Amino acid sequence: MKRTKKMSLLILALIMSVSIFAGCGKKNEKKELVVWTFTDEIEKIVNNYYKKDHPDLPYDIVVRVIPNEQYQTKLDPVFSTGKGAPDVFALEGAYAKKYINSGHLASLSADGLNLEGELVEEQYPYVVDMMRGKDGVLRGATFQATPGAFYYRRSLAEQYLGTSDPAGVQQYVKDFSTFIATGEQLNIQSNGKVKIVSSFSDLYKVFYAARTSPWIVDNKLVIDPKIDELMETTKALQEKKLTNETVEWSEGWFADMSGDSAFGYFLPTWGLSYVLKPNAKKADGSTTSENDWAVTQGPAPYFSGGTWLSVYDKSNMKEEAKALVEYITSNEGFLKSWAKDTGDFLSNKKVVEQIKGDFKEDFLGGQNHYELFASHAGDIDASIVSGDDGTIGGLLSEQVIAYALGEKQKEQAIEDFKLAVKNAFPDYQVE
Repeated sequence: MKRTKKMSLLILALIMSVSIFAGCGKKNEKKELVVWTFTDEIEKIVNNYYKKDHPDLPYDIVVRVIPNEQYQTKLDPVFSTGKGAPDVFALEGAYAKKYINSGHLASLSADGLNLEGELVEEQYPYVVDMMRGKDGVLRGATFQATPGAFYYRRSLAEQYLGTSDPAGVQQYVKDFSTFIATGEQLNIQSNGKVKIVSSFSDLYKVFYAARTSPWIVDNKLVIDPKIDELMETTKALQEKKLTNETVEWSEGWFADMSGDSAFGYFLPTWGLSYVLKPNAKKADGSTTSENDWAVTQGPAPYFSGGTWLSVYDKSNMKEEAKALVEYITSNEGFLKSWAKDTGDFLSNKKVVEQIKGDFKEDFLGGQNHYELFASHAGDIDASIVSGDDGTIGGLLSEQVIAYALGEKQKEQAIEDFKLAVKNAFPDYQVE
């Protein structure tokens, strides 16, 4: 009996001790701020800057990098179910608007975040417009701006245009009628060896940005006059044989960057580091265009890509999320270090003005590209961008190609585009 009683007391003591230790474990377990991103830039910022500046955080930050092609398919189900959603997540320019009006993003001017104020005043207007919903509420912020421009080969410009200076070359690409004329000049003087662009698909983003009307107005499809100009420009480039007939992002398109057959490319800020530089030297080392590039504005202001940060509306870590987003998008010390370390163009006008004179890019022949982007970033208008732009633009590009290649008359291409939009978006009115 005594032995049984002793055993019972021993077991009870063991249970209590396990419970105590388990309770301590839960009590000491750190909370986690979960961040999802499609780019490793955010991971680098968190690990190499934010954590170093905040070494004693009472919580862990877990960053999950998801390939961009899988990103939306990961976000959609966690938002729809409310299970497993990140506290902070990055959005790319191509699909940011899709999520702005989804009801899953916290307002940055409410919910205890209160980030709008100075943050908005110091940003280029277009990066703010990109993250405003239909109700005018701000639901995201960024640290970078991604204005586009026309990158060109200095040696080819000097040889065939008589100048390699960005201001001088700008006069040859100042609008698209002049752009085509310059393409003809390059083609003739080089005996067909040099084309003004590798692919006419480079032009799409420039024309889309030049529109004054969004694709959908009052639930109706609107085809802006710039679309007609896009179709005629691509048709002219094709008929006059002014391109190398590649497709943007294709192997041939990249290969032309290391040779002497493509005069230039339409690319955003990040195109320098992530597109031109890695492809300027042919794999076998036989040819290279390194340090033979320059950049000028081109026919019209535009932007491409970009990374915005938003906070999940039902996050239990809003205060911690606010601290991270605020640091990445408005901490001047971090922004200056990031720009210096990576060459990334910032969205904060105040900081850009302070640092823009400090840049010199050897790959661009010593040009200060930062000053060029700073002079044009304020001209970009993103007020007409919508969540459907990527899909509608893709449907149009198919018809632009068919028309440029002579496979369809323009009227038929437009009608086929309208039908494709109607099929993709049954709720929209298409006339």
